[in-house]
Amino acid sequence: MIQIDLATLVKPLNPFAKQALEMAASECMSQQASEITVAHVLLQMLAIPRNDVRVIAERTGISAEDLRQALTVESYPGGRSAEGYPSFSPMLIEWLKESWLLASAQMQHSELRSGVLLLTLLHSPLRYIPPAAARLLTAINRDQLQQDFAAWTKESAESVDLAGGQTPRATETGDTLLARYAKNMTADARNGRLDPVLCRDYEIDLMIDILCRRRKNNPVVVGDAGVGKSALIEGLALRIVAGQVPDKLKNTDIMTLDLGALQAGASVKGEFEKRFKGLMAEVIFSPVPVILFIDEAHTLIGAGNQQGGLDISNLLKPALARGELKTIAATTWSEYKKYFEKDAALSRRFQLVKVSEPNAAEATIILRGLLAVYEQSHGVLIDDDALQAAATLSERYLSGRQLPDKAIDVLDTACARVAINLSSPPKQISALTTLSHQQEAEIRQLERELRIGLRTDTSRMTEVLEQYDETLSALDELEVAWQQQQTLVQEIIALRQQLLGVAEDDVASLPDADAVEDTPPEAEQDSTDAESADDAGSVQPEETAETVSPVQRLAQLTAELDALHNDQLLVSPHVDKKQIAAVIAEWTGVPLNRLSQNEMSVITDLPVWLGCTIKGQDLAIASLHKHLLTARADLRRPGRPLGAFLLAGPSGVGKTETVLQLAELLYGGRQYLTTINMSEFQEKHTVSRLIGSPPGYVGYGEGGVLTEAIRQKPYSVVLLDEVEKAHPDVLNLFYQAFDKGEMADGEGRLIDCKNIVFFLTSNLGYQVIVEHADDPETMQEALYPVLADFFKPALLARMEVVPYLPLSKETLATIIAGKLARLDNVLRSRFGADVIIGPEVTDEIMSRVTRAENGARMLESVIDGDMLPPLSLLLLQKMAANTAIARIRLSAADGAFTADVEDALPDDAVTPQTEDETVL
Repeated sequence: MIQIDLATLVKPLNPFAKQALEMAASECMSQQASEITVAHVLLQMLAIPRNDVRVIAERTGISAEDLRQALTVESYPGGRSAEGYPSFSPMLIEWLKESWLLASAQMQHSELRSGVLLLTLLHSPLRYIPPAAARLLTAINRDQLQQDFAAWTKESAESVDLAGGQTPRATETGDTLLARYAKNMTADARNGRLDPVLCRDYEIDLMIDILCRRRKNNPVVVGDAGVGKSALIEGLALRIVAGQVPDKLKNTDIMTLDLGALQAGASVKGEFEKRFKGLMAEVIFSPVPVILFIDEAHTLIGAGNQQGGLDISNLLKPALARGELKTIAATTWSEYKKYFEKDAALSRRFQLVKVSEPNAAEATIILRGLLAVYEQSHGVLIDDDALQAAATLSERYLSGRQLPDKAIDVLDTACARVAINLSSPPKQISALTTLSHQQEAEIRQLERELRIGLRTDTSRMTEVLEQYDETLSALDELEVAWQQQQTLVQEIIALRQQLLGVAEDDVASLPDADAVEDTPPEAEQDSTDAESADDAGSVQPEETAETVSPVQRLAQLTAELDALHNDQLLVSPHVDKKQIAAVIAEWTGVPLNRLSQNEMSVITDLPVWLGCTIKGQDLAIASLHKHLLTARADLRRPGRPLGAFLLAGPSGVGKTETVLQLAELLYGGRQYLTTINMSEFQEKHTVSRLIGSPPGYVGYGEGGVLTEAIRQKPYSVVLLDEVEKAHPDVLNLFYQAFDKGEMADGEGRLIDCKNIVFFLTSNLGYQVIVEHADDPETMQEALYPVLADFFKPALLARMEVVPYLPLSKETLATIIAGKLARLDNVLRSRFGADVIIGPEVTDEIMSRVTRAENGARMLESVIDGDMLPPLSLLLLQKMAANTAIARIRLSAADGAFTADVEDALPDDAVTPQTEDETVL
């Protein structure tokens, strides 16, 4: 019976009073109080802004803080609740009963407000609250408050008229569901808080067409993350504010739904659905037309079920179909296919608006539109080269993300770095400072150990002191350079601001065109005569060496700064492509010099670059070079990829190494190489691993190895290794890729391959290549029939066949010399010893590399398996004995490799070289 009475008492409370009661109960639980008292509830009423209690206290001059302290002193005197759940105190129940009687019977209110609760309290304050708080409330005239209750509380957020209607201030005070759970995007656009939206006119016009329909006027904006779906809605809001929309959409508010706020606290079954239905009703019956924008709309499907309620999408469908509720939804392609397409009743109520990724040129235009925003935000200047570099470099090197989002992030980061360096030391100085502190700590530790006898060897101390002196010297030089650059940069910025101010003044002082046209010829002649007289009567100062215009001074300072930047870039007066390249290099690991170098010069000098690593394959390199030249000059047939090359030849002649080097040269690193071992695709059904599983099969939606690699890295190299081991039907995938520059994945998406270089490696026909090695002109004709036995003629015609010749003895000798030189460098740097390698070592290695079809692969086997084990054993023995090494000697005799390691002596004499020894 008590529970029923309590429910009856709580039900009339308006949202503000009910919120205070809930807050009091929560606080009592956290404090483990046994009862909820009147003081608890009144204390929480003071925490709610703009309610009746706060407004009345302000009107009568009562300090809310003083009243809060008076209530807090004795708010939790009770013992701890054994069950952990506080109960209503008898006085609280009595207070609610008397307040509801006063509100309903005497004041004719339909809800119980906090002001009426306070009015009841004033009748006998000592009965309900502590004496200190009661004394403060004596400043309120109870009779006058009851008589003029509406006037006293007209500024309160709880104010409602006697008929129960909402006052015009309710929306402003956040009392509507729309104000609580949605944000007015149109108001943001009106207040200038939205960035301009460019290159999306077609999509915005399409959205306007859909919104102006009578039924099913609900667009769903679908695109990959980062392509600008939310920006599309912002562009529509900007158009509405500018009045560039049909009359049907003018004065319309776009409200962005905050789904997190809508779900917060809705743990009771049906509460979430109740809020959403109320929100829909407010949108439908709003006096101002409202368009509801639901970002990440797929989260609505199934929302509510988690709390045991209905699916929210089922509440939307009737209103969407009748056109009563105008809604714009936004989601990604994967979620659209996973959630929307499976619900045909929901998807047919939305009209699809596809948002594709802009190209680099469009992204540059978008960045130009945001230029003023970022310049003002960071306080730096941005040149146009930086905008173009941000778009092109991010498109090429930042895989897995879309334009314009990644280009904006790069530009934003570069602006932040330039702004930071203008006022604080650059990171190079910070790194050296940290290193010096680390060295100081080690020096102190070594000094302590030497002082107490834990260490007797001073070599490490000497080495660290030398390193410390070098660090301090470098730090001093860097600080001097930073101060010089900062001084120049500050002067350059001041001159630029001066010139910009002069330019703005000149534009403002231009005469009106109409006024110039209306000037009579006589007046113009008089003015000219007057100017001539002034010129004749005045003495013009002669230009001297000391008179330098701001433009000339700016050029001088810029030249000085560029000279300092050639040594090291520490401070920049503006954001240019160097800062953009530095950000990309740090994010991707691609060397900065590779990003900054001219790509055309790399293509032009490609044979020189490849010849440094690939030996004995001049014909193959020349063939690759001429085709890549044509592709880079963009003179080939439109639509084709940058290249599709079949590298045929024996094993170990440099086919794979050529691809690795080209990935380094063309794209900046081996991370832009996708290698697929085609021996794993010997079955026909394995084609799904390359392009992804079709609908209805396991793995659908996860993407394929090949298509996902190309989609995430559209500027890259694809290597199909050992292609002759794959099933012939698997190769049918590449017809369109090699001819049209595109291929479809398992989900039906077209993957762009126009900026991909395809390489296929094969050992097919290596016997023919070996036989015709001396006659390259006839090699192609002899090789074609062998390749045609495996590759279909149509596919073979889409590729460029590049034969790799077997390595000659001279080439093998060059490769051996290079490998021994690298071994020499490793031994010298690791052990600090002299390295002597006899010429017989090269002869012995050559004698063991006898099979031409294995190429240079046998070199690794001979060096790692035969030559290095004896040396490794000796080195490990010396390291185990902690013996310093002075000299390492490698030789060969009687068909075996030998090694000798000499210990370092205190006064080690240099052993004279014998005639059969060579020092590399």
